[in-house]
Amino acid sequence: MHPQWIVPQWPVPANVQALITTRAGGFSRGPWGAADGSGGMNLGMGGDDVAVVQRNRELLSTDLPQEPCWLHQVHGSAVVDIAGAQYLPQADAAITTRAGLVCCVLVADCLPVLLTDARGRGVGVAHAGWRGLAGGVIQNAVAALRAAIGDSEARILAYLGPAIGPRHFVVGPEVLSAMRERLPTAQSAFVASAAGKYRADLFALARQALYQVQVEDVFGGGDCTVSEPLRFYSFRRDGVTGRQAALVWLQA
Repeated sequence: MHPQWIVPQWPVPANVQALITTRAGGFSRGPWGAADGSGGMNLGMGGDDVAVVQRNRELLSTDLPQEPCWLHQVHGSAVVDIAGAQYLPQADAAITTRAGLVCCVLVADCLPVLLTDARGRGVGVAHAGWRGLAGGVIQNAVAALRAAIGDSEARILAYLGPAIGPRHFVVGPEVLSAMRERLPTAQSAFVASAAGKYRADLFALARQALYQVQVEDVFGGGDCTVSEPLRFYSFRRDGVTGRQAALVWLQA
């Protein structure tokens, strides 16, 4: 495991394992490389050499019980149970109650939200950009995890990984409007900016979404992908860039 990768610090059972990669530690070059010119750990199949990305994915898998269940992410709100998933399911969140299966989302400014049952019976992860948040991807992931566990009142813990921070996430009024429809207190996560724009706080919006489904144990949050070019890929900052992964699984 590369020393710059993130091992989430959250009070989970011993059988719950999680990992968030950074841009360091792989084989990619150019805009997909590490900021210091060394190999980058790009895990996304967009623009970079496919063979190099596959090498990065194979390297990542050496730290996992098996290869992750990669998703075809569309900024939507669908959730897949990876125990029965076909290759590359179209979804923006994944859950499982089966040990050894690895839930994974790819991000480069959108917020990855790791989830687990406090008793270690299931895990999940959601890819939560503003469209996913407005569509209810976090709430759907929590509901799907509880359903898979078979406990509608299961205590769920969440960890917010790196994402674009509120200093850099400038959006139009349509984003505020969409969030208000989903989250009654969304306005508190927006600060007026110039020319009718707003600075939006994805971390605060995610906490509101989690609170809607009775998830109050929320950890992480605050690592900004845009403002840390040495650590993270950022689409908003660079345009052409790679993707880091957020992963969670149950240890057998």
